[in-house]
Order: sequence, then structure tokens, then C-alpha cells
Amino acid sequence: MPEMPQVQALVDFLDARLVHRVTPEGEQLDGGAHVTGVSLGSFAVLKTAVPPLDALAGAEITGVARFGKYIDLDCDGVHLVFHLARAGWLRWLAHPPARPLRPGKSPVALRLEVDGASDGGAGFELTEAGTKKALAVYVVDDPADVHGLATLGPEALTLSEADFAGLLAGHRGQIKGLLRDQSTIAGIGNAYSDEILHAAKLSPFAIAAKLPDEEVERLYTAMHTTLDAAIAASAGKPAAELKDSKRSSMAVHGRTGEACPVCGDTVREVSFADSSLQYCPTCQTGGKPLADRRTSKFLK
Repeated sequence: MPEMPQVQALVDFLDARLVHRVTPEGEQLDGGAHVTGVSLGSFAVLKTAVPPLDALAGAEITGVARFGKYIDLDCDGVHLVFHLARAGWLRWLAHPPARPLRPGKSPVALRLEVDGASDGGAGFELTEAGTKKALAVYVVDDPADVHGLATLGPEALTLSEADFAGLLAGHRGQIKGLLRDQSTIAGIGNAYSDEILHAAKLSPFAIAAKLPDEEVERLYTAMHTTLDAAIAASAGKPAAELKDSKRSSMAVHGRTGEACPVCGDTVREVSFADSSLQYCPTCQTGGKPLADRRTSKFLK
């Protein structure tokens, strides 16, 4: 699943190609790209009806922004907002195919085409792998009209340490769940919550409200250092390279059975119905493996 560092990198990537554009010779162009075409490969991906999708046609793209894990394209005041969910991704098109998009015939959910900085145009496609479809696209007059976006909590990197401590003190659930809850803290998902907890040397099953001040401070610092490093590692990379960049930077997430890069212990996993978490027993749980999430509590 794309998380905040990769989504921010996609925003920067799109901004450089759709808003603050330069010619192949390096000359700055006046104004953003104009939408020359938009089509659906999956009708289910579009979650709104008003304004219609074709309201984007001819509009100038004047801004690209991120809200949590949502990406917002401002097209002359009409907003194309999308969330890549677990298996969605963005594929840049230096030269859009001449063949029209045929619904249901490929992983492509949406194609947007623009006039290019050079002849031939450009654009991007939103794709989604797998059978469980959750990628969502919205065409709205105001990004706040998207319910999931409007209910986001504060951005992880804008929280003060005092506000962060207040969030934890009011949450009696496990810290892993709090970090992933977009209505509490926006932008962190399954992968980076694993990485943050590993860096902070905390169990994912620790109860947020019971963390002592020293552990809250450690967790806050780990959140910043982990996300800052991931943003720096993703910066400037083309969209096609961001997935591999994310995987290669992980210490524990997705590395079940491998050696922890800090202590050498074996990275372990706890599986859930539709996800899993990874952790290092030596670094995070006093050397004790965590039992199945459905029957266990934080191991002291």
C-alpha cells in the first residue's frame, strides 16, 4: 500500500509534470497542463456523480496536493481526488496510447491525458492489481466533499510532541492501531507503523495510553526520523521506482524470517484476516514472540 512518503513523492512527481513544467530544453512553461481527455477503465472506481467526469475536459491543472494518502489535482477549481488504497498505483504516460481505454479489459481504472511539454501529449493511468478493488476516484468542487479526506486527523509530521502525547493519552487501544488510524494521525499505514515501532523499540501490542513519558518521546522521535528518511529516499524518484524504493528501505516490514538489521534476531510476523505485522522480538518485546493477535495481549 502506498503510504505518505510515496504519496508525497507522487505529488512532487506530478507537480513537476503537470503544473511547474519545463520543456525538454529546460525552459519553464507558463501555466499548467490542460486536460485533453479522461476515461474510465472501471466504472466502479468513480465514487461521485456531480460534477461529471467530463467536467475536467479542457481544464488547466493549477495545483497538486496531498491530504493524508489522498492526492488532489486542482483542475480550474474542479478537483480530481484519488486514493490508491492497498493495490493501486499511478503509471506515468510519456506518450498516451492511441487505442481507447476499454472498461474491464485491463488493470487500468482511469486514464487522464494532457497536452505535453513537448509534442505528443502526456498523462497518467491509475491501475489496481488483485481481485479486491478499493481504489477510489472523486470529482468534486471541494476536496472536503470527500468524506474520507474530510475526516482525516492531523498530518503525522505537523503534530507537536505535546499534541502527540495527548492523542496517545486519550487512546486505550494498541499503539499499532493508533498509528494506522487515519482519523487520528493521517498518512501512516501498515508498513511505516511497523518501521516506526521497531525504531522506537516498542511492541505493536503496547497500550497507547499506558506508555510512560520516555516511551512517548521515543515514539515521537521515531515517527519523525522514520518518515523523514522515507521522504528523503523517495524524493526525486520517478513513479515507476517508488515501490522498490519503499521495499528496500524497510528494516522489519515484509521481512519475516530475515535477520533484524539492528540485533540479528529473526523478524517475526503476526497475521490477521487481511493483513499482517512484522516485528523483532529482541528489539521490541523483550525477546518474547507475540502470539496470535486474536488471543494475546502485550507480552511483558
